[in-house]
Amino acid sequence: MLLTNAWDHEERTRAVERFGLQKDEFEARHKESVADFERGIVTLDEYVGRTVFYEARKFSREEFKSFMLSLSRPKPEVLELARSLATHCLMATLNNESRELNEYRIRTFQLTQIFDLFISSCYVGIRKPDERLYRLALDLLQKSPAECCFIDDRPVNVEAAAKVGMRTVLVQSPAQLKTGLEQLGVTS
Repeated sequence: MLLTNAWDHEERTRAVERFGLQKDEFEARHKESVADFERGIVTLDEYVGRTVFYEARKFSREEFKSFMLSLSRPKPEVLELARSLATHCLMATLNNESRELNEYRIRTFQLTQIFDLFISSCYVGIRKPDERLYRLALDLLQKSPAECCFIDDRPVNVEAAAKVGMRTVLVQSPAQLKTGLEQLGVTS
């Protein structure tokens, strides 16, 4: 939400087009590997080997991985809102990302200046929308569900957070996010 997606369907489509991959084959291989990739079981090199370099290519692994990383872009308006909230709110992020993409994004976009805690699937081995991830966040933060507000742009993730009792905002735009937070008493 603060950044473009790291490696979702749109980003993968761009990679397929850029590198001339066979989309159906690539997506099938992605589907077989993504859970382990995002849970930190498979490294970026292993993932790329399984999904792209199972046969000889005219481009290198490094070219492909660099392209993957380059797809991450900031969303300035939402980043600014998060920075503002971080001045007076305890901030944690829950995400489904591989270790390498996650760490690249944290470092490149200086997310440690915003978030106090990173509960990433690659570190904890659990992916959204598994309710255990939200419960883990509450345990790590030592907060009750009512004290927390979960923000996401995917209904299934918001629904899971609501099931454990968290207040939630389903993001549709930066302006709507700010309004949704204000309605919950969270102001920047």
